[in-house]
Amino acid sequence: MEHEYDTWNTLKKKLNARTTPIYANTREIWWCSFGLNVGTELYGKHELFERPILVLKVFNTETIKVIPLTSHTPNKFHIPVRCGDIVSYGSIAHIKTISTKRLSRKVGRIDIQQFKEIIAVYKQSI
Repeated sequence: MEHEYDTWNTLKKKLNARTTPIYANTREIWWCSFGLNVGTELYGKHELFERPILVLKVFNTETIKVIPLTSHTPNKFHIPVRCGDIVSYGSIAHIKTISTKRLSRKVGRIDIQQFKEIIAVYKQSI
């Protein structure tokens, strides 16, 4: 994947140039251009370097805290996240604050009870 850093940097410049605000809310799941990262950090896939994320906190229209989702086998650092019939796992170790410019399309929203459970597990991990 070494050769794709230039492709990611080109896309990142386009994302940064966006001027239309994207409004996200807590509990929503979005596809996000997560990019190519270093070492064992989670990264996006495909031509848009995307992965799904769950919005944990909205700071303002430009900045949100997210938990990246994965379909990989769960471990003690993964929280189950159900959206409809799909179960993914939120990676507690990879929670980060991002720009809403990275968001591309909304998938859905999880229910409030599940969200409270996820936040409780997250708080226990810190």
